[in-house]
Amino acid sequence: MDRYEPGMLAWSRAGHDTGQLYVIKGVDAEYVFLTDGRLKPLDKPKKKKKKHVQVVRNIPQELENMSNGNVRDEDIRRVIRRFLNVESRCN
Repeated sequence: MDRYEPGMLAWSRAGHDTGQLYVIKGVDAEYVFLTDGRLKPLDKPKKKKKKHVQVVRNIPQELENMSNGNVRDEDIRRVIRRFLNVESRCN
């Protein structure tokens, strides 16, 4: 398994968006392309260096087919919202 895969959740660790949770849309040699379904929709992902993100290893079930293009911005928002709710209950 590659360290970065489409559908994985990733925290921004550098820049003005530090602490923001995104979903990885695509991977390049040096960059990942991130989306949150709101400010950074699927058609305009954020380009960020790999060293500036921290990956959450599991891929949510709704995003397993992300590379097929069957995912919408609403799905991205739902997954991020659900992850943040679960995480806040754990802390």
